[in-house]
Amino acid sequence: MPYYSFDLVIGEEYKNQDGLILENIEVAADRADQLAAELSIVHPELKAKGCAIRVTSAENAEVYRRPLDPIPLWVRRQH
Repeated sequence: MPYYSFDLVIGEEYKNQDGLILENIEVAADRADQLAAELSIVHPELKAKGCAIRVTSAENAEVYRRPLDPIPLWVRRQH
C-alpha cells in the first residue's frame, strides 16, 4: 500500500500534518477532505487565508489538494 503525506498549505509555506499508509489515492483524498473540514472548524481563520491540504505521494508528487474553504472568496463576494 502506498504512503501519502499531508501538508497544510499557507501561502508558499507547507506545514507537515503527518503521513499515512493508505489503500489508494481515493482514500487519501477522503482523509484530506476530513482533515480540511476539521481544521476549518478548529482554526476558522485559515479559511480566509486561502489555505489548503496538500497530499503528496512517496515520490513527493502532489496528487490531491483540498481548500479549507471550498467556496473561493471571490465567488462569495459576488452573491
